[in-house]
Amino acid sequence: MSRVEHLSWKPRLYHYRNFMTAEECDHFIKLALPTMQKSTVVDTATGKSVDSQIRTSFGTFLRRGQDDVVSDVERRIAEFSMVPADNGEGFQILRYEQGQKYESHYDYFHDSWNADPAKGGQRVATMLMYLSDVTSGGETVFPQSAERPNYGADERSACGRYGLSVKPRKGDAVLFFSLDHTQQLDTASLHGGCPVVDGIKWSATKWMHVGAFQAGGGGPKRTGCKDYHDMCGTWAAAGECEKNSAYMTGSDGSAGECKHACHACTPKELEEEKKPAS
Repeated sequence: MSRVEHLSWKPRLYHYRNFMTAEECDHFIKLALPTMQKSTVVDTATGKSVDSQIRTSFGTFLRRGQDDVVSDVERRIAEFSMVPADNGEGFQILRYEQGQKYESHYDYFHDSWNADPAKGGQRVATMLMYLSDVTSGGETVFPQSAERPNYGADERSACGRYGLSVKPRKGDAVLFFSLDHTQQLDTASLHGGCPVVDGIKWSATKWMHVGAFQAGGGGPKRTGCKDYHDMCGTWAAAGECEKNSAYMTGSDGSAGECKHACHACTPKELEEEKKPAS
């Protein structure tokens, strides 16, 4: 049974104990393992994913509704956050090894391309779930929150003492809002992932938008295993299948714009493509 503790009003921040079961955590890791890549960040000038020393983890994305377990966790997030499941991006799964971190940053967008209302608009909230225990370090820290500065003080690393922080415990989750109650950007939502001191940290992140989320802009969601743009082959050759997986292969829950060029078709989809049109 999940238990919630309210930690802060600025930012709005909640700590859920036992939000996920151990079996769900293990299942998420199993789904993620085959496609883990060096993590990237969003460039504030272009809105594109780029390599950075700010984030030194490894990660991948799951598709929305990828299987029954993923769908059930997404349903619970929608209920707890009161943000519709359709407004969420696909889960981002991250693995942090010893010394790896994510320096303080905002989850809301600084560019108009990502915050386009046609794609769901600005990010309003984040649910961060811990998929593993960490012996020391790896806290999620909010350096600009003035509330509960001693929360979990006995267990915090040096980094975790720079603000309100939550220690990673398998199955626990942190929900915080990037927009305040007036729907303005909340600068107090600045947060970071402290360096792992001892252990390996696995986490799953769900970003939620003001409106229904769709990577790549408006228009109908793609179905089947096809390429819907004449640049798909060029983009795939440039590595966009990994760098921009939500758009290319559909980690946002759709089939993606360039699934065929990215060799992301399932055997069943390939068989369907061979069948003559009726």
